[in-house]
Amino acid sequence: MTSNLTHLTIAEARDGLTAGDFSAVELTTAHNTAVEQARDLNAFIVETPELALDGAKASDTRRAAGDARGAMDGIPIAMKDLFCTEGVQTTAGSHMLEGFVPEYESFVSRKLKEAGAVTVGKTNMDEYAMGSATLSSYYGNTINPWKATSGDNAGKDLVPGGSSGGSSSAIAARLALGATGTDTGGSIRQPASFTGIVGMKPTYGRCSRWGIVAFASSLDQAGPMTRTVRDGAIMLGSMAGHDPMDSTSTPMDVPDFESGLGKGVKGLRVGIPKEYTADGMPEEITTLWQQGADWLKDAGAEIVEVSLPHSKYALPTYYIVAPAEASSNLARYDGVRYGLRVEGDSLDDMYMNTRAEGFGEEVQRRVLIGTYVLSAGYYDAYYVKAQKVRSRIAGDFTAAFEDVDVLLAPTAPSPAFAIGQTFDDPVAMYLNDVFTVPASLAGLPAISVPAGMSNDGLPLGLQLISRAFDEVTLFQVADALEQAAGFELPIFGGEG
Repeated sequence: MTSNLTHLTIAEARDGLTAGDFSAVELTTAHNTAVEQARDLNAFIVETPELALDGAKASDTRRAAGDARGAMDGIPIAMKDLFCTEGVQTTAGSHMLEGFVPEYESFVSRKLKEAGAVTVGKTNMDEYAMGSATLSSYYGNTINPWKATSGDNAGKDLVPGGSSGGSSSAIAARLALGATGTDTGGSIRQPASFTGIVGMKPTYGRCSRWGIVAFASSLDQAGPMTRTVRDGAIMLGSMAGHDPMDSTSTPMDVPDFESGLGKGVKGLRVGIPKEYTADGMPEEITTLWQQGADWLKDAGAEIVEVSLPHSKYALPTYYIVAPAEASSNLARYDGVRYGLRVEGDSLDDMYMNTRAEGFGEEVQRRVLIGTYVLSAGYYDAYYVKAQKVRSRIAGDFTAAFEDVDVLLAPTAPSPAFAIGQTFDDPVAMYLNDVFTVPASLAGLPAISVPAGMSNDGLPLGLQLISRAFDEVTLFQVADALEQAAGFELPIFGGEG
């Protein structure tokens, strides 16, 4: 029975705990064991089994007293190592923050803690969330539990996507029932597609950024990564909310994100953006996209072609705006206040030595790009122009949503690729975000739902995008898509 506890969804675990079928301690122990047995995936930077068990015991005590805190009480989750956690090392996947133990809790991790969720560990990630493959972590790459059954990558270790690759790998391998991720340009949705799970980016401002190690402040957004759409709705309910500590946090009530589940899509209008047909996109992606539209049409939705004419500029716009903000945010890592310090003959030497040793290659690349586009003589030509184009991209979405309720698109232009396959080509890596970046630039909610398999036996996701703060409709349509797809995540590594 203990091993089967790792096969549950959050909704099933919630119901089982309520019915007394098992305890939170039993549930957490099963997941702690699973984490130990899957260390070869390198999904975690820090494991916290004792803290998880303490939280589970407290949950059982509350439940016995009739004082359970809700759907997440006693649920084992994983926390992306970008969220500051009081008393637990937080590294952002970087040598720069190795040994940094926050004295405070991020808003999102605190909300989950207050809801009774128990954290089994901090998941691996691309350094400072800069990457699409979880290959740039100072603590080693994470491995996707999936294997290709044929083709050039058959039998090879695959990437789990990124930057939230540790979280996606942990959920797919059943090491936790849910995990937090952050999405700046696709870092929840793309790894979800690569590992056959559900990844949801809420509207910018729905979840507070306070206590999250910053990458690009106008883009970063926390969200849930789960195995089902319902689980995503449940988990987001315990993550969202207004936070006066974050000036971009929106003062809105948190709706019941589960309320639309099971209602179907009859009468809804689903837009198909014609510009999302990328050059050289594999036929299997195009076929699945059409299949998704057919499923929703068969379920009663009306399929409408829409135009997002500025989408073709989204990727270059993102790779100006995000590095510019990263350059500014990462200036604080100077060896003086906290984190790594590498001494030098002068203060300037100390700064240079610390940043050269503390930051990896990809972080250095983006800081250099960001510093360049913000520099005198280039600021107007690059950064200001990119912000204007960003406004046009957001305007395209606003116009489209006057005619449709949601948009349907692929999540990623390919299935998971082999470790080392494109890592040496940064432009090829950046192209992984081609379908996810536009919604990020517009600050819109979006979700990736596992919908099919590639010709080589790897999962493929479809992406839905909705109006700002209309996550209820987004989950409603995602639920219908999930039911139609009937995707089943396999059990990796046997029944244990």
